[in-house]
Amino acid sequence: MTLQQIIDDSKNIVFFGGAGVSTESGIPDFRSVDGLYNQKYDYPPETILSHTFFMQNTEEFYRFYREKMLIFNAHPNKAHKKLAEMEEKGKLKAVVTQNIDGLHQEAGSKKVFELHGSIHRNYCMKCKKFYTGQEIKEMTGVPYCTCGGVIKPDVVLYEEPLDEMTIRGAVSVISTCDTLIIAGTSLTVYPAASFVRYFSGNHLVLINRDKTPMDAMAELVIHDKVGEVLSAITVK
Repeated sequence: MTLQQIIDDSKNIVFFGGAGVSTESGIPDFRSVDGLYNQKYDYPPETILSHTFFMQNTEEFYRFYREKMLIFNAHPNKAHKKLAEMEEKGKLKAVVTQNIDGLHQEAGSKKVFELHGSIHRNYCMKCKKFYTGQEIKEMTGVPYCTCGGVIKPDVVLYEEPLDEMTIRGAVSVISTCDTLIIAGTSLTVYPAASFVRYFSGNHLVLINRDKTPMDAMAELVIHDKVGEVLSAITVK
């Protein structure tokens, strides 16, 4: 079956996406050849983006975070827009994303499970007061709340667990959908990649530039850009 035929045949689609969904919006992929993980810093990005580093080297964390993670000039691409259209027309039930950029919501998607949090949400570690990503971007050094507490991004750092409610929601929609479209992810980031095992529906589709460990399990595998593939779909 073609992707168009699978979508026509489906009533309850869930989209599971990774960094490759946002690269077409100009947001760098963490693990590609030109991604963040192959650039040079005083510390490896995996170290900087860890809970321990955040607690012990907060100023250095924020120097990297503001420069490389707080990207606000990116806009939804063809993939984000097509998914929002699919949801609006009742085909797509939810988006489960590993991305923290908020572009699915900006495109119009309503039901989005952000496994790794969002750069748009930040909270004081002391009083829990909310701050926008733009406010954090405009501050210098370690961002402090009006109460004196340190502000922390609502993103899941290395060594931190995923949010329990988000996990339950993502597992629920994946386990009850009839079609799961996995796109723009290498399926090597755990525990997020393990969520796919809860799928027991009719159609498993994989869209990714490179091969993944799950290619052999999918009914349809497309090695191409996510936006190019999804934009060719007609939602009836």
